[in-house]
Amino acid sequence: MVKIIFYEDRNFQGRSYECSSDCSEISSYLSRCNSCRVESGCFMVYDRSNYMGNQYFLRRGEYSDYSRMGMSESIRSCRMIPMHRGSFRMKIYERENFGGQMYELSDDCDSIMDRYRMSDCQSCNVMDGHWLMYEQANYRGRMMYMRPGEYRSFRDMGFNNARFMSMRRITDTC
Repeated sequence: MVKIIFYEDRNFQGRSYECSSDCSEISSYLSRCNSCRVESGCFMVYDRSNYMGNQYFLRRGEYSDYSRMGMSESIRSCRMIPMHRGSFRMKIYERENFGGQMYELSDDCDSIMDRYRMSDCQSCNVMDGHWLMYEQANYRGRMMYMRPGEYRSFRDMGFNNARFMSMRRITDTC
């Protein structure tokens, strides 16, 4: 059973809320969330409601101060990342709506420019597994969680002017 505990204040202080699934609006339970503890599993946390805004990947551990994660405000929503056993496959496209160059990935890619000579990734189709996409090469910058499905435009997901330059499989024991 996966479990994350959110706390209103830093250092696990104040009221708390335990969660073992997706939660689109943590403010329904807490006035704010500035620290959390992942008891088991893996989660994506977001600084806006409905899984929008800046994202951060959390695995089992303690996160005593949300601001140290490199994001502003507080945690507003979370998504549980289910355990995936099996292959990983994702097609990345240079343009929105699956246009331009296309490449299929089955493992991590630290730079689409170096590997494929592709300067941009604006849509993708995740066929198998769960992935993290990063704005910069070498898994740096803002990240976006991708679960199986078609993603025609990252702009529609709230990532205006975002370019994803590296991708990593979520292989943690979540």
